[in-house]
Amino acid sequence: MLTAEMVKKEAKALGADLVGIASMDRYEGAPLQMDPRQIMPEARSLIVMAFRVMRGSLRGIEEGTFFSNYSAMGYGGLTYLYMPLVVINLCRFIEDHGKEAIPIGHQSDWRAIDGNGFLREGYSRPVEPGRAAPDVMIHLRIAGFLAGLGEIGYSKVFLTPQFGPRQRLGVVLTEAELEPDPIYNGPKLCNRCMACVRECPGKAISATKTVKVTLAGHEVEWGELDTAACDIAFRGGQVADPDHDSPEYMESLYGKKITRSPITPFYRKPRNLYNTGQAICGGRGCLRACMINLEKRDVLGNKFDQPFRRRKPWKMDWSDTGVSPESQAKGEAD
Repeated sequence: MLTAEMVKKEAKALGADLVGIASMDRYEGAPLQMDPRQIMPEARSLIVMAFRVMRGSLRGIEEGTFFSNYSAMGYGGLTYLYMPLVVINLCRFIEDHGKEAIPIGHQSDWRAIDGNGFLREGYSRPVEPGRAAPDVMIHLRIAGFLAGLGEIGYSKVFLTPQFGPRQRLGVVLTEAELEPDPIYNGPKLCNRCMACVRECPGKAISATKTVKVTLAGHEVEWGELDTAACDIAFRGGQVADPDHDSPEYMESLYGKKITRSPITPFYRKPRNLYNTGQAICGGRGCLRACMINLEKRDVLGNKFDQPFRRRKPWKMDWSDTGVSPESQAKGEAD
């Protein structure tokens, strides 16, 4: 008989850092488009695995000298290479015990809802009345909460007592009935220090407006997130001032011209890595500022000999690029 202990042991042997299990009754009341039971009606368990983002992968962005490592190894590499292998092989283990399992991994780009949870117009339609439109989105941070791995911080980033905000989540949906883990009830991780709000380069996290949801009988609250502002800042851009002739940093987003922000040293946004690995901001507020606060409070299990921030944070001054338009164009062509 397959047990939760067996599954957790196998998941960690395959490369997961943390493993938790949620029973499907915890999804009672979930929106249709975010209910895993729409994917597998006979599902009994959701296995959630956390994969740490190496603290060292944030070092180059912190120093302002090596940006590609976080996008490649801490973001895209985990999402598109490492986690898929782990969840696929865990599903092989489960199916070898006679139970169906779905290797969902980190994310699905084929989802019927947008970043704000609304159905995308003209995208897909249900195959039958009463069913969700394809594709259903499993909210990974909510899954992590329901599996007992940690809590959702004010920034809406998922926090664990081992790594704080420094992990990505992958899931396996299975019809195997496994003993669920209790909802996290340890020391509070997010102390509402609001460092995420202050340090976010896109000012994407509201300091006053919040979102409240009820998850398995627990009220959870986070700051309202401006997903468009987050998306722009994530890539190192900012909305250009319409009254000034600003250089273009990347193609327009959300109908707005995008110029360089003080958190990018690049004249033009570098190419994508692993589809969406273009995290030029390096989680300046929601990841790094949060991690620094948690480490200072000494509440995380993954400890280091030296503090993460060792020098004054840098910012770019783009008021004078020092490069002619002709030279800049040549550099882009190279």
